[in-house]
Amino acid sequence: MQPYDLVIVGGGLIGGSLACALADTGLRIALVEAVAADSALQPSYDERVIALSWGSRRILEAIGLWGAVAPEAEPIRRIHVSERGQCGITRLDQAELGVAALGYVVPARALGTAIRPALDGRPGIDLRCPARLVGLRVQGDLVALQVEDRDGLNELRSRLVVAADGGDSAVRRAQGIAVEERPYGHDALITTVTPDRPRPGWAFERFTDTGPLAMLPMTAGRWSVVWTCREQETAGLLALPDDAFLARLQGRFGYRLGRLDLAAPRRAYPLKLLLTRETIHPRLVLIGNAAHTLHPAAGQGFNLGLRDVAALAEVLAEAATRGEDPGAPAVLEAYRHWRGPDQQTTATLTDTLARLFVNPWLPLRLARNLGLLGLDLLPPARRAVARRFMGQGGRAPRLARGLGLRTNPAPLP
Repeated sequence: MQPYDLVIVGGGLIGGSLACALADTGLRIALVEAVAADSALQPSYDERVIALSWGSRRILEAIGLWGAVAPEAEPIRRIHVSERGQCGITRLDQAELGVAALGYVVPARALGTAIRPALDGRPGIDLRCPARLVGLRVQGDLVALQVEDRDGLNELRSRLVVAADGGDSAVRRAQGIAVEERPYGHDALITTVTPDRPRPGWAFERFTDTGPLAMLPMTAGRWSVVWTCREQETAGLLALPDDAFLARLQGRFGYRLGRLDLAAPRRAYPLKLLLTRETIHPRLVLIGNAAHTLHPAAGQGFNLGLRDVAALAEVLAEAATRGEDPGAPAVLEAYRHWRGPDQQTTATLTDTLARLFVNPWLPLRLARNLGLLGLDLLPPARRAVARRFMGQGGRAPRLARGLGLRTNPAPLP
C-alpha cells in the first residue's frame, strides 16, 4: 500500500481545518478521529462557543468554511475591559480599526458541522472515523501507525504525522514528548445567560480577584459566560440554585447588560498552561492544544491553533510544489522557525494576564488601573493591542491574508 503523505491524528476543529486547507494540494492525507460525527446534533441554548479573531475569520474564508459558519456567528464590534472595583477601563472599537468586526462568537457545533461535509468525498482524503490511535513508531523515512476502527487493527504508513488530538494528546504520550505544565488553581465555569438590556456586538472582559470574567455576545440575545473561579469554590458555584447563582454573577459583573436571567446548566473545566517546547520531532509535528493549551484570558487558544493550521498548510503546500518530502527535517524546521515566536509570545501574554490581574498587591493594582486608563487614552497603543488580539501581528500566512495556497504539486519521490 502506498504510504500517505501525512496522517492527521485528531479530526476535531483544528485537525479538520488542516485537512480542509490541504484538500487541493495533491497530498495524500488520512484523518484519524476517535469521536463519531453526530449529524443530528442540534443547537442548544447553552452550547459551547469559540471567540474567533478577525484573522481566524480570514483563514476560515480561505479554506471554504466561513460561508457555512457565518449565519450563526455573532460579531464582536466593541470590547470593554475593566477591573472589578477599580476605575481603569479600556475600550476597543471595530470602527477605529477599519474592519467589520474585531472578532466573532461562533458555536463550536457550527464549525464542526461545516468541516465534515467539506471533507466527505474529497479525493486524496481518507477519513477514518471513529478510529483510535493505538501506537506509532518512526521507521526511517516513514511512520508506522497502528489504528483501531470497526474493522479491527490496521497499520497506516505515512511520511509525516500531525498531532492535532488536543491537550491530552495520545501522539505526544506515545512518543514520550515532554511538556511544561503549570496548573493555575482555577477553573473556568461556563454557562449562558440572557440579559434584559442587551447591547448587541459588545463583549466584556472584567478582571476580578479570582481571575477574568468574560461575557461574549451570542445570537438570539444570549451571552456566553466564562467565569474564572478558584478551584475550591467551583463545587459551591455549580450547586447554587439558578437565582442564587445569577445574583453572584451579577455582583461580579455589574449591570452593564441590565439584569441577567435564564441561567443555563453550568460546566467547569480546570485551567492550566501546557507548552510543548519542541513542537517538531522526526516525522512529527504538534499543533493546536497538543502543542499549547492556554488560559482563556483574551480568548487566544483556538485562534493560535488556527494560525498553526494556516502556517503548516502553507509550508506543506510549498514543499509539495517542489516535490519535497513533507516530513523532511528542513520542511518541519521551516514550520517551527515560523510559528515558534507567535506560540511563545501568545502563551506568555495570556499567562501574564491571568496571573497579573489576580495579584492583590496594592502597588500592582494601581499600576494595572493606570495601564488600562493609559491604553484607553492612547489610540496608537490601543490599536496595536487590538491588532495583536485580532491575529494580525507578525508574519501572516497566505490563508490569513485571504489568499489561497500555491498548489501546483510536483510528484513526490
